[in-house]
Amino acid sequence: MASATVTSKGQITIPAPVREELGLKAGTRVEFVKIANGQYAIRPATISIKSMKGMFRGRGTATIEDMNRVIAERGASAR
Repeated sequence: MASATVTSKGQITIPAPVREELGLKAGTRVEFVKIANGQYAIRPATISIKSMKGMFRGRGTATIEDMNRVIAERGASAR
């Protein structure tokens, strides 16, 4: 089991095996999701809608499937 110590500033270093499994790189934003009383899960944060500006230029109308595909591709390349 991986563990970390909280600093006086409330910071932790995520152990390398956990970072690798989650695909976290320097600068990656993460979310802490409450899963039960006193328990949280950590996961990479989704990309902002602003970062999607221009992704569909020249492609006509984008379907939900198109948007999901581009989000998945950009999310994977951001890791």
